[in-house]
Amino acid sequence: MDFKVPIFDVKNLNFEVDNQKILTNISFEIYQAEYIAIIGPNGGGKTTLIRMLLGLEKPTNGEVKIYGKKLKDFKEWSKIGFVPQRASHVDTNFPATVEDIVNMGRVSKRKLFSKKPKEDIEIVKDAMIKMDVYNLKDKMVGNLSGGQRQRVMCARALASQPEILILDEPNTGVDVVSQNRFYALLRKLNQEDKITIVFITHDIGVIADDIARLFTVNEKITVCNDPKKVISCEDISELYGREAHLIHNHRHEH
Repeated sequence: MDFKVPIFDVKNLNFEVDNQKILTNISFEIYQAEYIAIIGPNGGGKTTLIRMLLGLEKPTNGEVKIYGKKLKDFKEWSKIGFVPQRASHVDTNFPATVEDIVNMGRVSKRKLFSKKPKEDIEIVKDAMIKMDVYNLKDKMVGNLSGGQRQRVMCARALASQPEILILDEPNTGVDVVSQNRFYALLRKLNQEDKITIVFITHDIGVIADDIARLFTVNEKITVCNDPKKVISCEDISELYGREAHLIHNHRHEH
């Protein structure tokens, strides 16, 4: 694992739709084992930026490199775990157990209906344990709470054994207790397994204390290397264009 080569190296990225600027002159790097929050108002371009990092959207101009390779040359997508918006909103009639869902994270490694090797079974079990859903493995995913489904979808992403986990607004519709539990699990992944965490949100109140860097995105990007010192209500109000208040999460360790 080379800590010197950034996972993502973004240079002068621009994105326009019908002559409307969505993102302007975006440049940053993300390195292995970082914990980064990307915040900004709805419509500010956060999800568009992530889609460009994943090669799902093409920039108007500028460049994205992943592990030193241009997007078109990058093939090791299993290194990147992605939990999209509303991933936890599953049809209650969806006929799959928690284990079935998490096992889908291994499909990219083998054919869909091929026999599961012993290694796969262990990796899926490990992913469920890490996201605290192993005790739910035989339950139907449609019967779970929003917080439980959130952790299941994260376990599915972990099953591909990624080096970076990108989560796009994963806490939508999830209660505060579940959010704090989720943060504790993400912190463990980051600190113990050295998985890079990139967390996208428009809700300032869900920024965890563990975040080392903060990217604010509202057409342009501001990179803050010490979130605890730099963020103030004035800064956030300027970003959001309205009065805003920063809420600190207080976690209770058990």
